[in-house]
Amino acid sequence: MVQYFKSDPNQPKRALQIWLILIGLAHNRQTITYGKLADLLEFRGAGVLAAPLGHIMYWCQHNGLPGLTVLVVNQDSGLPGQGLVGVELNAGREDVFKYNWYGLVPPTVDELRDAYAQGERERRAAESSR
Repeated sequence: MVQYFKSDPNQPKRALQIWLILIGLAHNRQTITYGKLADLLEFRGAGVLAAPLGHIMYWCQHNGLPGLTVLVVNQDSGLPGQGLVGVELNAGREDVFKYNWYGLVPPTVDELRDAYAQGERERRAAESSR
């Protein structure tokens, strides 16, 4: 049975969809704006990208991979959003461009969900210890 991402609001599934877009961009040494990414996903605005991008960001962190989400940038500044964690921007982008993303089996929806849950727990713990 054919399934469409558009009809499924499941954040980890949408994160997997974004993963596919980002590894293609990385291969071609490209970035994408939040707005263009939202348009590709048929989202109503870029403000809803934080959670699906967070799934990818945390999965990359937990697996020692370059921060793939560094490729998603603000239209005006050309920089990723402030929520990006643990990446030095210029070197991080080069690491993403150089990495063989097509050599990886993509993360599963469950792996993305688990990475996000763990990452959010760690973020909240770090905030509460300040």
